[in-house]
Amino acid sequence: MAERVFVVEDDENIQEIVKLALESNGYEITLFDNAEDAVKEINKETPDLAIFDIMLPEMDGIEAIKLIREKDKELPLMILSAKNREIDKVRGLDCGCDDYMTKPFGVLELNARVRSLLRRSKKLGKVFHTSTLRIDDNAHNVILNEEKIELTHKEYQVLVYLIENRDHVVKREELLQEIWGYDYVGESRSIDVHIRSLRAKLKDDGTKYIKTIRSVGYRFIEDLND
Repeated sequence: MAERVFVVEDDENIQEIVKLALESNGYEITLFDNAEDAVKEINKETPDLAIFDIMLPEMDGIEAIKLIREKDKELPLMILSAKNREIDKVRGLDCGCDDYMTKPFGVLELNARVRSLLRRSKKLGKVFHTSTLRIDDNAHNVILNEEKIELTHKEYQVLVYLIENRDHVVKREELLQEIWGYDYVGESRSIDVHIRSLRAKLKDDGTKYIKTIRSVGYRFIEDLND
């Protein structure tokens, strides 16, 4: 069965370009020209991926993604927008989307990003234990010393990625590519912000869970229990 992609875009020309590009790779495309209808349909029947423009009538793409993330932490979400400032990308990624692509765009890159998001979404959830920390990747719960802590979508993704790759130092560029989904040097400052916030919530001074490897990246250092 073909994977289903919702495209939420009010420009008919962009709609057609995205539709043709993705259909040529075997995806089933449903088009929406407003976010309200898309969110309602997602709540009824979840697609495999949804792509949102930011500038939409009535409800914008950022607001729509926030609403979706309140109920669904797993659905892969992408923003495809003409807004190309760093602050726009940070705002878009922090609202809960998994990738941010700017217009104009190349159809080959669009398809590559869609494939990457769908591939990542198929990974089975796991449960990780340390002596003080429990992460249930199926439920997206993080328990620290028997107390649940609230992480943002990106903070959670960073933590799980570091744990899954604890056998080596995770370079900043690797985090940027795998979590933020694209190679954008300016965004590296957002990694620092997320690491600081994550450490604060974990009550970590850099010696308990997430260690900074100077000039390289980060490594999760507490041993997991079998």
